[in-house]
Amino acid sequence: MYIGIDLGTATVLVYVQGRGIVIREPSVVAMERKTGIIKAVGEDAREMLGRTHSNIVAVRPLRDGVIANFNATEKMLKHYIKKANSHRFLFLKPTIVICVPAQVTSVESRAVKEAALSAGAKVAVLIQEPMAAAIGAGLDIEAPVGNMVVDIGGGTTDVAVISLGGIVVGESLRLAGNKMDEAIVRYMRKNYNLLIGEITAEDVKIKIGNVYPQKGLEPEEVRGRDLLNGLPRTILVTPEEIAEALEEPVNSIISTIKSVLEKTPPELSADIIERGIVLTGGGALLRGLDKKISTSIGIPVRVADDPISSVAVGTGKAAVNLAKGRL
Repeated sequence: MYIGIDLGTATVLVYVQGRGIVIREPSVVAMERKTGIIKAVGEDAREMLGRTHSNIVAVRPLRDGVIANFNATEKMLKHYIKKANSHRFLFLKPTIVICVPAQVTSVESRAVKEAALSAGAKVAVLIQEPMAAAIGAGLDIEAPVGNMVVDIGGGTTDVAVISLGGIVVGESLRLAGNKMDEAIVRYMRKNYNLLIGEITAEDVKIKIGNVYPQKGLEPEEVRGRDLLNGLPRTILVTPEEIAEALEEPVNSIISTIKSVLEKTPPELSADIIERGIVLTGGGALLRGLDKKISTSIGIPVRVADDPISSVAVGTGKAAVNLAKGRL
């Protein structure tokens, strides 16, 4: 049995050979603090973030695209592998393909492999996120032309130029969706003396987040704790304010794209000007991001058809190719 896993900082997606994506849940684990017994995984655990008592801790096992809590990652993987396995395959250990950031270190790669093997995998194979994203977005990565992919996940942004089945130039920025949420939290604290949690910040980003002038977005109510008197308070925030809050992280992503373009061979640069840049990952759904990047660098930018699933689908296709002996 072959399984592809997009082990993201914010979300885990699992692709099973012949069945497609079968799991799409948050990368969160809730466990007892003393015993380490798992209380909840995924969406149920995410609801516990910031709401648990002293005996239970809800954690994100991955931080900035790499493992921050090995034990929690192992237990989370074991849970999802078991959940993805159909009953007739329960006695078989699956072969798993897992994606990792382009600039991951050998130590970080080994930690991911060990976590997968400890969770019950027979074999664990790693694939770089930009490659998986390009495959999932339907790009012909084997062709002798330049394809540029920008994968904006929860913990990392991977920018890569791909040609002839390999990454020619690439950079990983440990700034993505989570840092955008943190930027919104800082903005609320600085401008309104209001303390909000990461789930609230993410909800605001999804509802009215934008980085380019948009029509039809209405102000959104934001609830939090007043830092002056400690009492609950509700404020009304405009889309323009959220655009201001997100300006710094978005500019960092654009700077990384420019840096990769500056290192790209001229022939491949010509291909990118003609073919454009493809955005994948959950961050690609931020309103106006494609237009913002295109305006800043002067190259066409498009969002993949299903940006959130691109890496998982690409990882799954890599797993199928492995099954056929092509990887």
